[in-house]
Amino acid sequence: MTGRRLRMSADTAEFIRTLHPEIKRKIKASLETILKDANSGKGLRDELEGLRSFRVGKMRIVCRPAQNSKIIEVAAVGPRRTIYEETLRLLRRGRK
Repeated sequence: MTGRRLRMSADTAEFIRTLHPEIKRKIKASLETILKDANSGKGLRDELEGLRSFRVGKMRIVCRPAQNSKIIEVAAVGPRRTIYEETLRLLRRGRK
């Protein structure tokens, strides 16, 4: 393994636990892919610069790979139609 670790808020972890089992399986597989390659997914722009979005069907995983660290921070997980606004709201409140 790469030695990288994921870090996410308790709210994000709880949200993943409440998902349908099939979606949860896909999210967990995608998190493994992100651990293997922190630069997978699409780089975001404007206010979300520095974050990356990984597509999982209609869901998105928004994460921030740390430059010199082995920690990848999962900022949010949610449906595409609301995830970017929600992530921006969380960042403005100071939560990660």
